[in-house]
Amino acid sequence: MNTLVIFSIPVLFSSLVWSGYLEYDQDVLVTEDWTHVGRVEPTEDLQLTFALKQQNVKLLEETLKQVSDPDSAQYGKHLSLDEVSSLVRPSLLTQKVVHHWLQSHGIRNCLTVHTQDFLQCTMTAEVAETLLPGSRFHRYTRDGQSVVRSSAPYSVHDDVHQHLDFVGGLHRFPAKRQEVIKEQRLSKAGIHLGVTPAILRARYNLTSTDVGKAHNNSQAVAQFLEQYYHPADLAEFMSIYGRSFQHLSQVDRVVGTQGGGKAGLEASLDIEYIMSTGANIPTWVFTNPGRHESQEPFLQWLILLSNMSGLPWVHTVSYGDDEDSLSTAYMMRINTEFMKAGVRGISLLFASGDSGAGCKHLGKGQNSFRPSFPASSPYVTTVGGTSFKNPFKVTYEVTDYISGGGFSNIFKMPDYQVSAVTGYLKTVATTLPPQSYFNVSGRAYPDIAALSDNYWVVINRVPVPWVSGTSASTPVVGGMLSLINDQRLLKGLPVLGFLNPLLYKLKGQALFDVTEGCHASCLDEQVQGNGFCAAPSWDPVTGWGTPNYPALLAALLVD
Repeated sequence: MNTLVIFSIPVLFSSLVWSGYLEYDQDVLVTEDWTHVGRVEPTEDLQLTFALKQQNVKLLEETLKQVSDPDSAQYGKHLSLDEVSSLVRPSLLTQKVVHHWLQSHGIRNCLTVHTQDFLQCTMTAEVAETLLPGSRFHRYTRDGQSVVRSSAPYSVHDDVHQHLDFVGGLHRFPAKRQEVIKEQRLSKAGIHLGVTPAILRARYNLTSTDVGKAHNNSQAVAQFLEQYYHPADLAEFMSIYGRSFQHLSQVDRVVGTQGGGKAGLEASLDIEYIMSTGANIPTWVFTNPGRHESQEPFLQWLILLSNMSGLPWVHTVSYGDDEDSLSTAYMMRINTEFMKAGVRGISLLFASGDSGAGCKHLGKGQNSFRPSFPASSPYVTTVGGTSFKNPFKVTYEVTDYISGGGFSNIFKMPDYQVSAVTGYLKTVATTLPPQSYFNVSGRAYPDIAALSDNYWVVINRVPVPWVSGTSASTPVVGGMLSLINDQRLLKGLPVLGFLNPLLYKLKGQALFDVTEGCHASCLDEQVQGNGFCAAPSWDPVTGWGTPNYPALLAALLVD
């Protein structure tokens, strides 16, 4: 990032008088599983992130539609980082008002990004609590991890309110990701099949020659929450499972700092399967636990994307929070960050989650489904999960009951999926859950799926079986999209970028339709643990289905 010296910027309102305060639409502070340690010392340094209001967000959205729609004359004409910056950069007024506000509290140690729409500033807790009336900073710990968050809502001066989307580093606790290790299943002969790169290549029809060849292609995974991979594990994994195809055994670049200690199961899963599916393609790892206790790792990753040119074309992320734990203002701004990536030709894939439709208890015996974000964002490609019908053979796939899916309560259904989702709702109208459980007009997800059940992973040099979750299916789909990008680049075509408009125009072509099984939800009398069920064509459990790689490659090699 580039250092911004705030006091060198001319102040527009040197005699500005702050009047009232406005409280932000804020994230819900959920402290379960976290132990309260105590109040932060007034002189302790904090690092807060200020998301400045951007310009031309509607134009950004329209541009994303045009460059992502294969029927548009602008298809594939992605923007550079400089062009995105020129489009969304906050107005001079917004920059000056926010800079003056910070300067008036003695805050000068700030960093900005290329697009100038984020400021990250260091200040003492005492200054932060004065700057943001109502905030009270405390330290919390969980599983050896320590964070600093405000225990109370904050407000800002009403003159500044209109120039900020949110202030990060106050309320959001890192989500606790649960890797799913299911009960082992043995055949009569005591042989467990398990999913390996060879099994994936057999199911999705990848041959030993389906590997990366283009010199200008790369892919990435993003890791948070103190999750790290070990290079020795990756090398061991490839030596065991990668013998039948050309591959790389080392990560090309690590952005961030790899921690010590034991490897993380999720981090190992992500990197081993994107590199064995998107084989022989240079791979980056974004690893960001947060440089400071008051930083939010997911937000830090997005800020990095706003500040780096020459990024990998495909990013897979196994991360999410319940929509209802986040403020609408925060999610809307994160959506804009996703659009900024999409117009640059970057494909963002998110795991749909491992809680089925989810369940929120509303009280008095009433429940509703609980969508997850960013899975519910209209501007990412969300990946669900499947299982083999017969766990001991490479057979057709059925729903994995943990596969996240449903309908957003925040974001309306995007145009690209209206026809598909309407068709599903009509087809299964008589068996749908009660409409009080979900928002029938919301963004529906997932968009696509892959096997998510019973993977082999090498962790701390030991092969471990029975690892499951959409954090497995997501890098598998990401690896295949990287291979398709590879072929497009070799033909002189632009990369896929934001995939959904093109994916929905295929209407299931080149995908294995998944039509059996339901995913989990609320354990109550009305739905009895069932959420939505798979059906012909698109459904909110497995999306359009799973990739038939050679057919999908042919379908996506459009000019």
